[in-house]
Amino acid sequence: MNKHVAIMGATGAVGTEFLKILEQRKFPLASLKLLASGRSAGKKLVFAGEELVVEELTDKSFAGIDLVLASAGGSISKKFAPAAVAAGCVVVDNTSAFRMVPDVPLVVPEVNPEDIARHKGIIANPNCSTIIMNVPVWPLHKANPVKRLVISTYQAVSGAGAWGLWELEEQMRAYVAGQPIQKKKFPHQIVNNLFSHNSAVGEHGYNEEEIKMVNETRKIFHCPEIRVTATCIRVPVMRAHTEAINIEFAQPMSEAQAREVLSRAAGVTIVDDRAGNTFPMPLDASDQDDVLVGRIRQDISREDGCGIDLLVSGDQIRKGAALNAVQIAERL
Repeated sequence: MNKHVAIMGATGAVGTEFLKILEQRKFPLASLKLLASGRSAGKKLVFAGEELVVEELTDKSFAGIDLVLASAGGSISKKFAPAAVAAGCVVVDNTSAFRMVPDVPLVVPEVNPEDIARHKGIIANPNCSTIIMNVPVWPLHKANPVKRLVISTYQAVSGAGAWGLWELEEQMRAYVAGQPIQKKKFPHQIVNNLFSHNSAVGEHGYNEEEIKMVNETRKIFHCPEIRVTATCIRVPVMRAHTEAINIEFAQPMSEAQAREVLSRAAGVTIVDDRAGNTFPMPLDASDQDDVLVGRIRQDISREDGCGIDLLVSGDQIRKGAALNAVQIAERL
């Protein structure tokens, strides 16, 4: 049955990606409504060759809508998602607003699609870094339970939103022209630099992005005992996050076994050419549905054979946000 769909935050980086993916995947639409803040109302966006006018988001925007794809920021979701549910909508929310609410499913379709059926009107989309890591780790976890994950991320500026792309581009232009480099929203210069992820650091020394990866993975895997530690870094890359992942298994796992599991895993493409020194890169992962996985190797620091190292790269606007939400909507 065709659905009446609204996109909340339609003019943002993820909102415009929603439009692209809905068209590419031929999502069964009866109608499509674009919603954003008052300052964006009246803008026109193209979908399937047709110009659609962006409307101002209000509590009354959801009459006659079946499905809301939301990516307008956590405070906006907290304000408007309940109104959408009250109007009879199902909300697939891409913000952090509901991810850790106990009775809200937190879903990566390749991992826990069965959780979708438990929804009470809201389904949460995980953090982009969590999704990109979970897609390749889950099939390995099913084959041999994972005891501990150590992750280092190299996160593209677009993970901060459209303004992150703008800021890196502006700084690149200034650098090439020999002009002073200005930082506006990022806390540090990003061109020719990298820095700890620009989210708040807690008393324990972990920033919000790192804690999201810990808590969300435990919830998605239904495995509260899994040990996860992460170090999240912002790098001067436009699009697609890269992550180095060290995995400790309950039982020994060889490189060949890990490679075999990953070769059959949904949402994974292996890029692992040692002779050509070619492995997952954000340039190749951009605009791709799959997470690229390579550098598959035994952890030589362990004598028990229970460690595997991976390098992964995934488009955090696409699979890490919009595509994951649309895949949830397709299963609905």
